[in-house]
Amino acid sequence: MTPDADVSPVSASTIGHWDHEADVVIAGYGIAGAAAAVEAARAGADVLVLERTGSWGGAAAMAGGFIYLGGGTALQKACGFDDSVENMAAFLNAAMGPGADGRRIADYCEGSVAHFDWLVESGVPFKAEFFGEPGWEPMGDQGLMYSGGENSYPFNTVATPAPRGHVPQMSDKKQGEASAGYMLMKPLVETATAAGARALYDVRVQTLVVEADGRVAGIRARQYGTEVTIRARRGVVLATGSFAYNDAMVAQYAPRIAGRPAASIEQHDGQAIRMAQALGADLAHMDATEVAIFIDPQQLVRGVLVNERGQRYVAEDTYPGRVGQLTLYHQNNTAYLIIDGDAQEEAMASLSPQLMMRPPTWVCETVAELEGEIGLAPGSLQATIAAYNDGAARGEDPLLHKKPLWLRPVGSPVGAIDLRESTGGFTLGGLQTSLDGEVLHVNGEPIPGLLAAGRSTAGVAAWGYASGISLGDGSFYGRRAGRRAAKG
Repeated sequence: MTPDADVSPVSASTIGHWDHEADVVIAGYGIAGAAAAVEAARAGADVLVLERTGSWGGAAAMAGGFIYLGGGTALQKACGFDDSVENMAAFLNAAMGPGADGRRIADYCEGSVAHFDWLVESGVPFKAEFFGEPGWEPMGDQGLMYSGGENSYPFNTVATPAPRGHVPQMSDKKQGEASAGYMLMKPLVETATAAGARALYDVRVQTLVVEADGRVAGIRARQYGTEVTIRARRGVVLATGSFAYNDAMVAQYAPRIAGRPAASIEQHDGQAIRMAQALGADLAHMDATEVAIFIDPQQLVRGVLVNERGQRYVAEDTYPGRVGQLTLYHQNNTAYLIIDGDAQEEAMASLSPQLMMRPPTWVCETVAELEGEIGLAPGSLQATIAAYNDGAARGEDPLLHKKPLWLRPVGSPVGAIDLRESTGGFTLGGLQTSLDGEVLHVNGEPIPGLLAAGRSTAGVAAWGYASGISLGDGSFYGRRAGRRAAKG
């Protein structure tokens, strides 16, 4: 995408006429914008949401719908799982990677149960049923799932495993077509509307309007090719998503995912980030990305993943996003999944929707032959599979601690799925904000009248991820930003 090039702030003194006015103006009607709209309107503010496309929803409405929550939510309890704030925080501090903000993680965990209750009160439905199969998301309308590798090594040694992927119920959902993200967004938009929030569509924000004292007073945008100005009497909330589809920004900050965006929408062009930067806003985690690996987890857990040296490097039963990150950044984006005929048949017979099921690229009678077909160093794959089979026969994986449930010696015939260049990702960095959603200047002080939430900001995730973190902290801190903006 090509965002608007000139993001220089406009002086409010040059605005002769405001086309629209509200107490709180929110840019973006995805999960963060919707949550901000609900809270700002409930706080008594006149709220106007500006959405670039023709309808609400954003990336959230197209997502799997996971909201990462825990600490003992009603859904966790109904499904028979115990969790605590401390346990959740221990996992996130380990899993969110280098640079993760422990203070923000603690804040998010402490408010997690109340946030789940808020979602339910806002009409978001959850079915009290646990989905325990490997997968990117539940196959049906189950409401709870492991979504970050909590029950895999090394995280199961750091904190007691508890599933925290909370998924809104959508009985007629179809993975990749009609996702549970819609059933997250629809009730929140209806709740915001009922509280009095208004929306303008097909509005592309361009620059911020600033008073002489530095306070943000509104937004200049384009609607149907015409320039429009929108005054914010109390505050502006930026919630327009990441910069995953801004080629120049990706090349500058996160070049390893250049040309391979995934799990995002083309409107995520970094415009809000650049608009705030023009006012001196600070940034964080701009090089951090989440990386998917495009293979069905039902195959992944039953196989043996090796790199270009024929060596294993990650337990195959961990969070697939972790596998993707390690593959792209630490294994030269090269991986091969070794899987025998029985394991392949089992995976294909699972309830998985077959979206990412992959046929073997090579099939041989022996590992030695397969090693040659792939082009691996002589003896490398043979040594790896021999060691794996030896441990699997005893129900152990001393190297990477894969769970005994998935350990079985690799037999014959044996195949390999070529996973070179099979990754794609989205950006995790963005504006530095306070815990109330205030955008912080590089001097550490809040920029008056400017708030942000969602993937436009550097949230809970740094160099780690769990499915549901974006929708979780986007909605959590979207609420905070809405309330703070309403105060003026």
